[in-house]
Amino acid sequence: MTTTVQLGGLLGEALAANLRGRLAHFIVDEHSPAIALFAPERRKDNREGDWYGEHAGKWLVAAAKAAARSADDALRTGVLRVADYLVSVQEPDGYLGTYAADHRFMRPQPPKPVSWDGAPSVRTWDIWTHAYLILGLLEVHRHFPAARYLDAARRIGDLCLHTLTAGGIDITELGNHHGLSATVLMDPAAELHAVTGEPRYLQLAELVLRQADEHPELALLTRALQGADVSTIATGKAYQLAWNLVGLAKLHRATGKADYRRAVEQAWRSIREHHLTLGGGPWGGVAHRSREVFNPAGVFSPYGYVETCSSLAWIQLNRELLAITGEARYAEEIERTAYNDLLGAQAPNGEDWCYYVFPNGKRVHTTYWRCCKSSGAMALEELPALAYARDDDGTITVNLYGAGSASFASDGGDELRIEQDTACPYPDDVRLRIALGRPMRFALKLRIPSWATGATLAVNGEDAGIALVPESYATLEREWHDGDDLVARFPMQPRLHRAANRNVQESRAPDGSAVRQEVLRFEYAAVTCGPLVYATGLIDGFKVEETLRLPDAPIEQWLALQPPATGGLPRIVLDPGYRAPLEFTPYFATGGRVDGSWRLSWLPLAPDSPG
Repeated sequence: MTTTVQLGGLLGEALAANLRGRLAHFIVDEHSPAIALFAPERRKDNREGDWYGEHAGKWLVAAAKAAARSADDALRTGVLRVADYLVSVQEPDGYLGTYAADHRFMRPQPPKPVSWDGAPSVRTWDIWTHAYLILGLLEVHRHFPAARYLDAARRIGDLCLHTLTAGGIDITELGNHHGLSATVLMDPAAELHAVTGEPRYLQLAELVLRQADEHPELALLTRALQGADVSTIATGKAYQLAWNLVGLAKLHRATGKADYRRAVEQAWRSIREHHLTLGGGPWGGVAHRSREVFNPAGVFSPYGYVETCSSLAWIQLNRELLAITGEARYAEEIERTAYNDLLGAQAPNGEDWCYYVFPNGKRVHTTYWRCCKSSGAMALEELPALAYARDDDGTITVNLYGAGSASFASDGGDELRIEQDTACPYPDDVRLRIALGRPMRFALKLRIPSWATGATLAVNGEDAGIALVPESYATLEREWHDGDDLVARFPMQPRLHRAANRNVQESRAPDGSAVRQEVLRFEYAAVTCGPLVYATGLIDGFKVEETLRLPDAPIEQWLALQPPATGGLPRIVLDPGYRAPLEFTPYFATGGRVDGSWRLSWLPLAPDSPG
């Protein structure tokens, strides 16, 4: 069974820009700076604690998918040339990094000083680079099979296993954030096992987990099973922690161990409930916390940071949980992050990306080397494979909404095509047209968004006659014919969200009773419509804040969705009555996606605003 997905609309435009921008130009061949790092004459003198080698594996993952998806000959040629070069400079023991011999992960290193968070600083990023190289080589092999790519990935895995066993080195000694940036090896080790079926790679993945759990400052599995907030696990580094959870989810899929799944789901719930922006990006950076570290649960500020790398890891974590559970909420999180904080980080040229996006803040396109440009490219290339799925029993699932198509061809020659015609994520019906060579019976599952109260579904103009429950899948099982037409209506109305930056002082009275007093509270409001967050630019052209007094009237009287002007975007107009109305546009596009433009999602509320 083969599946071919073509995304149109906003996601299709983003993928096309990604291909002609970042993927086509950042790396071309072995002379590109990000690959020249691996040349033997360069690596032999590198003793810096850099992470730049990660770009090679990230680019291979994204570019291999894009080349296979698009049939772009130039990109395919570049992918194979780069992969062949990396294989050619792999050393006999399997090493394929950027470090001098005395600084490689196989060599014990002296203790390092601690940083602001108590974690040892300036650890090597060697394992991190190799983790991405394994994933990159496996992705090339998946789309353009050749034994040399799989063998190179195997040899890295074998070197890692030897180092952590006979080599006597603990994985947590090899990475920053109490080991989090090395224990990500769980993911590629589990992937190696999935591709090869060889038990030693499953042994490697479980060894990494065991060492991660035995390290008291990390205790990854134990802390997650206890229901700890993710901000308290190791340093709470969002990107690395979410990537570790991806590996743990893959370990559950490989072993069936219930504790692995339970730990991942509890950590996911902590992130979902306490550590996401309205746009679906994991965020941190408030007060004394590092820019890329989860804030303590309950802390809110509209100026928090979303690292684009964290959005990648969050999409991948939801990808794994969707595969494990089949639950609609994970697909919805992927869609929300993709349409808001991910697209909000990409520039239309596909080359420029934001390292960070903020609910409230100035858009800044980052420099050539930064990690998030490669992570954003990877995250976009995850989406085609997630938009539609076909199970072994023939059930087809529509996970993401947006223009495009999916074609499914069986080994027997039967072909099925689904065309999705819609302006989603903007307000519009979702029309699905079925194209078949002959009548076929199968189940079609459509995701009903959590916000779609009052959704309807018609087949060939007649009500489908099934329950449509928000945040679940509606299943239509029937004999389908060529030309069958489905129309899903997901009502999109502006919604007002409120949040508070607050501080509660907690202590005990002399008699031991608890004393709690709120000593700080600033309230904010934001607007969404369907899956999109909306934002305004600078207020009145120059102000970064405007304190609002919300009207004491039904919301539909002062918050309204307006149709777009010709060639423009949908708008939401908030008319408070005492000043000129405020106009909001989709967050990802506010300010024209131009470097230096401002986006304001959360507006401060006057203390007496109606509740």
